[in-house]
Amino acid sequence: MRVKVSTILVIIILGGFAQKVFSYPPAVGILGNAKSCMSCHVNNGPWSDENKTIIDILDKETMKSLRRSNGTFLIEVKRGEQKTVLTVIGRTKDDNLPAPFRNAWTYVDSSMIGTNSISKFVPGWAVNLQMACRLVGDKLMGFEDAEITALPMTVQPLYDANDGELTLQVMITKGESVKGNAKIGMLGNYFERKVILKVIE
Repeated sequence: MRVKVSTILVIIILGGFAQKVFSYPPAVGILGNAKSCMSCHVNNGPWSDENKTIIDILDKETMKSLRRSNGTFLIEVKRGEQKTVLTVIGRTKDDNLPAPFRNAWTYVDSSMIGTNSISKFVPGWAVNLQMACRLVGDKLMGFEDAEITALPMTVQPLYDANDGELTLQVMITKGESVKGNAKIGMLGNYFERKVILKVIE
């Protein structure tokens, strides 16, 4: 009798675990081989206007943008040292559209998707916050009255790090996706930016 009860309990526990696993959204390159947010979501929101969309990466120490003239971002770090940047995402203060509610983003080295590496960041680089999902409403100097999220990320080139390239994938959203079908229920707009990581010797 005890064996039967134990067996039933194990089945229930495993069943619940399996349900959680299968219902969990497949984050880009982490739980599956999805190459972008668009594998699950749709680009159906009202915030597609690039001119009023804020996607910036700031040096947290100097608060200067790392954007280059060609629109890409350059993060340069001495080998073994750490650099913290701020990922700033949102809409400008003169935007007349309803503000987004939540911003999501991830930094992905596309060459790592499909590999058995747990990290999908550039090999040899340590990172503490590769992806995030955050409610809009952060305050930051230089972005007064804008509807933004701002969150720090620290990177560190280790002894075996080389220069690399990331895609910053961004979703500006409002509403909630239907469980089991992320294409329904949520409004969102998708953006990409190229980020270059450079090791300084």
